[in-house]
Amino acid sequence: MNSIKIKPFNQLSLTELYAILKLRVDIFVVEQNCPYPELDGEDEKALHLFIKEAGEIASYLRIIINQPKTRIGRVITHKDYRGKKLSSKLMEEAMRYIAIHYPDKAITLSAQEHLQHFYAQFGFVSISDMYLEDGIPHVDMKYKM
Repeated sequence: MNSIKIKPFNQLSLTELYAILKLRVDIFVVEQNCPYPELDGEDEKALHLFIKEAGEIASYLRIIINQPKTRIGRVITHKDYRGKKLSSKLMEEAMRYIAIHYPDKAITLSAQEHLQHFYAQFGFVSISDMYLEDGIPHVDMKYKM
């Protein structure tokens, strides 16, 4: 398996950026049948973590550093690479990176409701009731230090 890459927006190659955006649209918009503005203006200020397999983006997430919190989002694995725990590896690396570089920041995320157990493995707890985001049930979660 290839290693995890961590890059700010301005260090992504055009090929990497295209592959990341294509993966996100393929899964979040097409597969989940959820037409929404995937290009949300957050990518330029995000750190992008990804794993490549066979030359393509197999798994991805982004970290957005805000004051006073940090947000993890767009956690995704290409359908051909599911079951290999790639999203778990990215989450572990994201948590490690944030702990080293931003130890005093709270960490939050917006989870699809059915994935609460996945994020709970990394120390996240629900802090909201279920709400609909683009027609999909979500809950807000916060890392419990």
